[in-house]
Amino acid sequence: MKVVKIAVLTLMAISVVSLAGAYTIQTDNKGAPQMSLDGGKSGPVPFPHLAHQKVLADCSVCHELFPQEAGAIDALKASGELKKKQVMNKQCTKCHKQMKKEGQKTGPTTCKSCHAKG
Repeated sequence: MKVVKIAVLTLMAISVVSLAGAYTIQTDNKGAPQMSLDGGKSGPVPFPHLAHQKVLADCSVCHELFPQEAGAIDALKASGELKKKQVMNKQCTKCHKQMKKEGQKTGPTTCKSCHAKG
């Protein structure tokens, strides 16, 4: 009987630790605070990822279009699942322009203000 109690308590402890670890991984892995996105011929796009997370709070606003994985946008473009400027036009500039129209503080709305051609 004592062995069964020890086994049950051990199993419960392992479960709690595993769940806590999974929760930590899920909540702490939010990507780099600053990223550089491939901007094609116009040059890379410095992307303040953490600033977007703070303003938007809901990751699915952007990540509904592409998964939360490094290189996901480039991979989807290469496979033909995303068109060349789809993320920029349907996500980035569309959101920035909408926020500007609503009088909210927002990011750049023109090509040259994002792309760092060099």
